[in-house]
Amino acid sequence: MDKKELRSRGWFGKSGKDGFIYRAWMKNQGFPADEFEGRPVIGICNTFSELTPCNGHFRELAESVKRGVWEAGGFPLEFPVMSLGETLIKPTAMLYRNLASMDVEESIRANPIDGVVLLCGCDKTTPSLVMGASSVDIPTIVVSGGPMLTGRYRGKTIGTSDVWRFSEAYRQGQISQDELTTAEACMCRSSGHCAVMGTASTMACMVEALGLTLPENAAIPAADSRRKVIAHLSGRRIVDMVKEDLRLSQVLTRQAFENAIMLNAAIGGSTNFVIHLLAIAGRIGVELNLDDFDRLSAQVPLLVNLQPSGGYFMEDFYYAGGLPVVIKEMLSRIHGDIITVNGKTVAENCATAECFDPEVIGSLEKPVKELTGLVVVKGNLAENGAVLKPSASLKPELMQHRGPAIVFEDIDHYKARLDDPNLEMDENSVLVLKNVGPKGYPGMPEVGNMSIPKRLLEKGVMDMVRISDGRMSGTGFGTVVLHVSPEAAVGGTFALVQDGDMIELDVENRRLHLDVSDEELARRRANWQPLDLGYDRGYVNLYIKHVTQSHEGADMDFLIGGSGDVVTRDSH
Repeated sequence: MDKKELRSRGWFGKSGKDGFIYRAWMKNQGFPADEFEGRPVIGICNTFSELTPCNGHFRELAESVKRGVWEAGGFPLEFPVMSLGETLIKPTAMLYRNLASMDVEESIRANPIDGVVLLCGCDKTTPSLVMGASSVDIPTIVVSGGPMLTGRYRGKTIGTSDVWRFSEAYRQGQISQDELTTAEACMCRSSGHCAVMGTASTMACMVEALGLTLPENAAIPAADSRRKVIAHLSGRRIVDMVKEDLRLSQVLTRQAFENAIMLNAAIGGSTNFVIHLLAIAGRIGVELNLDDFDRLSAQVPLLVNLQPSGGYFMEDFYYAGGLPVVIKEMLSRIHGDIITVNGKTVAENCATAECFDPEVIGSLEKPVKELTGLVVVKGNLAENGAVLKPSASLKPELMQHRGPAIVFEDIDHYKARLDDPNLEMDENSVLVLKNVGPKGYPGMPEVGNMSIPKRLLEKGVMDMVRISDGRMSGTGFGTVVLHVSPEAAVGGTFALVQDGDMIELDVENRRLHLDVSDEELARRRANWQPLDLGYDRGYVNLYIKHVTQSHEGADMDFLIGGSGDVVTRDSH
């Protein structure tokens, strides 16, 4: 590539005062003059933070990327962006996904970067980085941080999905706080994100399925030396991508999104996949809607036997052959001829993939479960749709269910009321949690997988139909309907549900119906009052005013589309 074609030459290639300023201050880090004479500048976008435990090993991972960049003749420059730690940030990391994406977009666009490596791992860091980079659209490759090693507790394997099992056992007095404390260290025993097919693992699979990573990226454990190898190779590859001018928009085609949806169904990925993929599509300019998810997921059985839909862990998935095996198995259904970031097609990348454990990775002929990994239901209770993960249900018979609503008006009402001994309910009841959507909480927290009421747990009830306008952790399980749109906070029918109303869930016919007359709903709507959300300043106020509904990706309305890579205004 001609030096003047490099974007970074708009900084480092200038003469006179401007060039002096751009280069002089950079030289205080000890870079020799020839580094500024036309090497592709590779930004390493790092979400390292000690407050984001899943990404706590990223300083070391970035060094592996740098080695690859130097080796290929590039000039690596690492920069930090806002990091989102799913386990610590209150009220929810999702509230800040869009803010982090703005940080990424502006950091890339405003700096002398020709190509970028995105280092991401924890749930929201992956979509936020890809969203921001998509808006700029320069050569980009993703390196995931990798999952933790499988936990071991009292001779058994454990992972994040067991948090919910431990919680229910603790509520019933079956285990003590001391036992919980011991299990904490047994579960999180290495670097990396959740070891199950939760949202972080789903996002790692998503970027590999989209063609944004080198093959095998998704499943290599964080503690495995091969995670550093793929980071090193990605550093090499991004330099070539800059020379080829292979941009995100050339990889993130409509066909790539369709592949990701079908593969997500096959792996039993998190329902959060829907909301993040919709947001990425909006940034890159690909038309995508909820109906696409339902249509493309239909008839795709579960091929991967990982918790929460199955029994194994990401470490097992890698040893069994990883995502390339699933891609190869799905080649008859997906688009195998589209390009990926390594310059090869989807089919070429999985040509030599081999399954080493059919207990972990099934086939279309012998799937793990016939149930698909994702469905979209609609009806008067969710006019714009809601999502459900049938493969994670503990009681398949609940896929067709009719029962009376037990309504929680918000998260505080839920906490106060769930175990009220005077609350009449049984296993046929439908738990309804309102006002936990994008605007209503705000930020749409992962509270949709409501706990089973204690007195029902004691009777052996382990699953019930639960419906909310919020999200669920990808590590959760059960018959849980999520992302109801429009949410209660904006006055959708969901806001009008009352105790005792009959609700019908019919997954086969994709139906979610509130059995209340139109006349009665009109009367309730006339008396409905919006929440006083109480935020009048700062980012949260901006978020509430501009966030879109869940079926649109819960992005900010003013961020949809791209900014391009041209700087806002040249300086000096």
